[in-house]
Amino acid sequence: MTRGNQRELARAKNMKKTVKKSAAEQDSNKGLSLEQRKARDAERMREKQLKKQQEQQEKVKQGAR
Repeated sequence: MTRGNQRELARAKNMKKTVKKSAAEQDSNKGLSLEQRKARDAERMREKQLKKQQEQQEKVKQGAR
């Protein structure tokens, strides 16, 4: 039994995965340490949560009218 070109296709697919940049090498993370990235991401998440809470409060206010 031969596998045809399945083995070559699997190798090519695996090479594409390994060529992708890691999180530390991406443009938005250039020059930042792990701690700096975590702090930046945490701040963004806090901003998103605050925005979501404000939207929820506006919906409640509009529903009460």
